Amino acid sequence: MVTKKRILFIANEMSPYLELTEFSEIVNKLAIKANDSGYEIRCIMPRFGTINERRHRLHEVVRLSGINISIENDDYPLQIKVASLPNARLQVYFLDNEEMFKRKFVFNGEEDEWFDDNGIRSIFFCKGAIETVKKFGWPPDVIHCSGWMTGLIPLFLKTAYKKEPVFSNSKVLFTVGQKTFDQNFGPDFQKLCMINAAIKEKEMEPFKDNNNYAMMHGGGFYADALSFGDGQIDQQLLDIFSKIKGKKVIQFNPDTDLTEYLQLYSDLAIK
Repeated sequence: MVTKKRILFIANEMSPYLELTEFSEIVNKLAIKANDSGYEIRCIMPRFGTINERRHRLHEVVRLSGINISIENDDYPLQIKVASLPNARLQVYFLDNEEMFKRKFVFNGEEDEWFDDNGIRSIFFCKGAIETVKKFGWPPDVIHCSGWMTGLIPLFLKTAYKKEPVFSNSKVLFTVGQKTFDQNFGPDFQKLCMINAAIKEKEMEPFKDNNNYAMMHGGGFYADALSFGDGQIDQQLLDIFSKIKGKKVIQFNPDTDLTEYLQLYSDLAIK
């Protein structure tokens, strides 16, 4: 019997739950199209406080909750919720934590002030997504990461989690998006990312700027393949990634029918 190939979508936004950029709708369409094309699909995103649980019918997955995510010397309990994507037979898992995501704003407060813990929130989400998949016991063939908040996942999978059996055959596609913020994560960000010295300082080099650019650069650097999810990509990133040999790149196309993505999923899954 032929086993279905598995694609895991990890995104910090996905329509209809959170729509910050146009790529949120593309993630939705990609998940549905891949599901309809015979792939086995699961999706993971943060449960930001702006997401209405009642309207979207989220409910806790008790058997998956109870994980603690460690960031340096602090432990944060991870709660996992799930909902069915409207008009599709697939599930979206939401990672929640009262300290990280209960606030009624996404990355900026009521006065548009930048949350100074956005770096830690990103680390929590990336580690949480990986630990959730381990808890699933569901080995993905392809992991499609989109949104700056997922930028650490390719790094983590190629370093601290490289010996995890559930990811032994996983290939990562990272979508480089538009610049959405100008702020910096602060001087301790790289140290917090290093997972108790499981990641070497030199491996953090692509993230050295501690900002939006760094997350896109690092995510693309460690991914097995790239796509550009917007027509307004940082020119420096375009220049860097255009010089990388042997890495498949999907250029931005506002009129794409998504078949190029499906072909790339297929190519990555059989490697």
